[in-house]
Amino acid sequence: MTANTTRRQELLQGMRDGVPIGLGYFAVSFSLGILAKNVGLTPLQAAIMSLFNNASAGEYMGLTMMAAGATLWEMAVATLITNARYLLMSCAMSQRMDPAMPFRHRLFMAFDITDELFGITIARPGYLSPWYMYGGMIPAIPGWAIGTALGTLAGSILPLRVVSAFSVALYGMFIAIFIPPARKDKVIAVLVVLAFAASWGFASLPVVSDLSDGTRTIILTVILSAGAAALFPRKDGEGKEDGT
Repeated sequence: MTANTTRRQELLQGMRDGVPIGLGYFAVSFSLGILAKNVGLTPLQAAIMSLFNNASAGEYMGLTMMAAGATLWEMAVATLITNARYLLMSCAMSQRMDPAMPFRHRLFMAFDITDELFGITIARPGYLSPWYMYGGMIPAIPGWAIGTALGTLAGSILPLRVVSAFSVALYGMFIAIFIPPARKDKVIAVLVVLAFAASWGFASLPVVSDLSDGTRTIILTVILSAGAAALFPRKDGEGKEDGT
């Protein structure tokens, strides 16, 4: 079997495994596109945004801060904090790469490290194949970008009540992210409650309420995450049973 045949097989297998991911991205990004419309982006602008920034939480954070009138540095810092988990995924993937892998493949793979693409790629035995990950990207990236564009377009056509109903889906996605771990871990559950309470308090306190929404979000994120790490550090090997 030649190298070209192997690459073709890995690419096709990645495309096959990436189709469900692309369909899921399309559904979620549709709601993100409605939020982009509410912020004032056109379908083309929204599609370009999602084409080069395939990150639901990061884009949601950026759009929310745009709506709040945040500055560029506030958006950059908040997005960096929101997407910090990708640094850990990158480190994990780097340990599974062939030392002889060219830098260009490492660079292209790093462009689209998402939760789902990381999951299907890291689960394969042996050295990671860049061609398999490229195959996963082929349906995933267009699904995310096209879904965002259509969501933005729908936000311009659909009645206001329907748009509001679709917008709730994105909040539902984030609720679905933190509720399961909060049910398993009391520390996370307490942090969720504290985050809600602190957010309300920061919006009401005389001095802190004068800060922008973006700055308050950054301060709360750093304080709560640093406090949890200091008071409840995770022990070595903790979480391996549940795959985290």
